[in-house]
Amino acid sequence: MTPGATPLRIAVIATVYRYRSHAQHFTDRFLVGYPRAGRWHRPAIRVASLYVDQRPEGDESTDRAREFGLEIYPSIAEALRCGGDRLGVDGVLIMAEHGEYARNELGQILYPRYEFFHECVRLFEADGRAVPVYNDKHLSYSFEKAAQMVSDSRRLGFPFLAGSSLPVTWRLPDVELPLGCEIESALMVGVGGSDAMDYHALEAMQCMVERRRGGETGVRAVQLIDGEEVWRAGDEGRWSRELLEAALSRSDTLLGLTEQDGRTQDLLGSGELQRLVSRPAAYFIEYADGLTATLLMLDGAVRDFCFAARLKGSPDPVSTQFFLTPGPNVTYSACLVAKIEEMLTSGRAPYPVERTLLVSGMLESCLLSRFHGHERRLTPHLGVQYQPPNEPQHARD
Repeated sequence: MTPGATPLRIAVIATVYRYRSHAQHFTDRFLVGYPRAGRWHRPAIRVASLYVDQRPEGDESTDRAREFGLEIYPSIAEALRCGGDRLGVDGVLIMAEHGEYARNELGQILYPRYEFFHECVRLFEADGRAVPVYNDKHLSYSFEKAAQMVSDSRRLGFPFLAGSSLPVTWRLPDVELPLGCEIESALMVGVGGSDAMDYHALEAMQCMVERRRGGETGVRAVQLIDGEEVWRAGDEGRWSRELLEAALSRSDTLLGLTEQDGRTQDLLGSGELQRLVSRPAAYFIEYADGLTATLLMLDGAVRDFCFAARLKGSPDPVSTQFFLTPGPNVTYSACLVAKIEEMLTSGRAPYPVERTLLVSGMLESCLLSRFHGHERRLTPHLGVQYQPPNEPQHARD
């Protein structure tokens, strides 16, 4: 922080604040700083208040409040007003990830992101002033609610940023698709469960394909298949073995024999992939402009998130790994904190929230596809259009 500068004040609205929760990762960086471009960076931003919805065993909010002189308030409205009668902060972080919440029939955890956001909007309206908001991960399990969130931010005119840390982490190699390129096909490899890790993978894929010619014009249909049907779909050419090979070539975490004795493996050519992945899933995304992209969730084969695409006129696929630094500090989350800080200080979101809106809807529709017998599902409601930022947004130093 620049000496003598008056720090901005933010409220953190969290489901839980415990070790390795998203609230802990993000809030701590505003409290103590984080490494940035080879130096220790202290944001000119002060955490003014906290609201924590649940206090499970291992809760750290009370200790952090005591250590840093924070006030924990019993309601979101009181946290935003810092105990006063008017909005008392310059920005809001909604960290509604982790905690004990119900699941719906699609398997989605019903985190109260929309509900937290709506309470903020109601207070903005009542107090006649709105401030920038960051919403962690997808906007909502419901596209209808997610769309309402974006509509409210436009109506009240405040900057709104959301999404995953994968689009802004380092890439190995440092690849950015040329703005306006022609993508013939794209494939993403992800790992983990739904609907947490598949969301990360879909948004990482989206941040790459949105740079194609014409920008983003929306999604016309999706389908989610799993089990042996995934391998059959590959044999039938529904997803590209060439792109999968290119994506897997970027992984640093091959499992199976590599983990046992260090040997290198051609997972795809050897057939080891099918042995390692007991529950594969394929998410087929058909875009309105004709592009088809595939997310393969290959839990058990690798631990990386990797992307590959074929560009028109290029002889070989382009591919990269979205680098996830090790825990417990996970410095890739600092890359996202830097984007939040940029929004708070500049008054502008560095990339469009429509990306997160579209991906939120893509995921919900894919899960509906699985729920309804893996049907191909038309998605006229996902005609979300936007232009990607001109400049790369991922970490590069």
